[in-house]
Amino acid sequence: MKAAVLYGKEDLRIERLPIPEPAEGEVVVRVRAALTCGTDLKVYRRGYHAKMLQPPIPFGHELAGHVAMVGAGVVDFHEGDRVVALNSAPCCACDFCRRGQENLCDDLLFNNGAYAEYIRIPARIVAKNMLHVPEFVPLEHAAMTEPLACVVHGMEETGVQPGDQIVVIGAGPIGLMFIHLAHQMGADVIAVVKRDTQAQTAKALGASHVVDASVVEDVVAAVRVWTPDHRGADAVIEAVAMPQTWQWAVDMVRKGGAVNFFGGCAAGTTVALDTNRLHYNNLTLRASFHHRPSVCRSAFAWIASGKFSSAAFLTGRAPLGDLVPVFARMMDRGAHSSSADIKTVILP
Repeated sequence: MKAAVLYGKEDLRIERLPIPEPAEGEVVVRVRAALTCGTDLKVYRRGYHAKMLQPPIPFGHELAGHVAMVGAGVVDFHEGDRVVALNSAPCCACDFCRRGQENLCDDLLFNNGAYAEYIRIPARIVAKNMLHVPEFVPLEHAAMTEPLACVVHGMEETGVQPGDQIVVIGAGPIGLMFIHLAHQMGADVIAVVKRDTQAQTAKALGASHVVDASVVEDVVAAVRVWTPDHRGADAVIEAVAMPQTWQWAVDMVRKGGAVNFFGGCAAGTTVALDTNRLHYNNLTLRASFHHRPSVCRSAFAWIASGKFSSAAFLTGRAPLGDLVPVFARMMDRGAHSSSADIKTVILP
């Protein structure tokens, strides 16, 4: 079979690998749609991910397809079933799992290799984090379950409610998902973007107001203008992963509000925050990492219901053989992308 293998920093190769065979409890999925992702781009740039993978390794983690082979002992899935397999599964036995924090599992099992004709799904993911996809849900939409699950997790932990005013800093694929999901949940959304094409997309996906950080002198003040009495938003989601935007987030939220540092900065990054403001404004600061099985099911329910406009995020299609130039364009999209450049569907 053809598969993409990551060997290191910006070293991605399309190779021929054996079609995997399922062991007990496992299945092999014929991949029908795999999606590009900001995390994959970050890993491609860095050449590794401390938690998810170390090269050389098959690459990609957002996928949906048909069950091609079933291992011994699998009873809930059969050959031909339409499925979406998540990229991880918790052990459900460690202290974090027992506390309902499965995303922090001491033995969180990751799976990669979505950019391929076939992928083996480990038994634990089959048992805990693989879902049937109804015929009325396009497989390329179902493949978006994993990133949307991370967004649902972030929204739940931030405590966003209908009627809240929230700021989303960043208009990459994840930032746009936050904007759209918050809008669908009944929140009023202010988007902070870095170029005009992102502003157009943010508005189309539900932002009431957009602040272009590249053209305003004081981004925080420009955001606060849109809040009642300039007091700040009820919640701020940071989805850029830069020290400056982490600081903006704290300065944009109202007294008693919540900030979610969703964007993960590089290891060793430090941020200076005003402790007086944090304490006397009674702010809640948190960060959300990854997802849990329950939010994966919530995310899939949003997709299956049609309330989340999955099609709006799938803005390009390419065969597996074109994956390397697709990533090259993603690397350069800050200078040359259009408003339609969000996610590419890779079709093995």
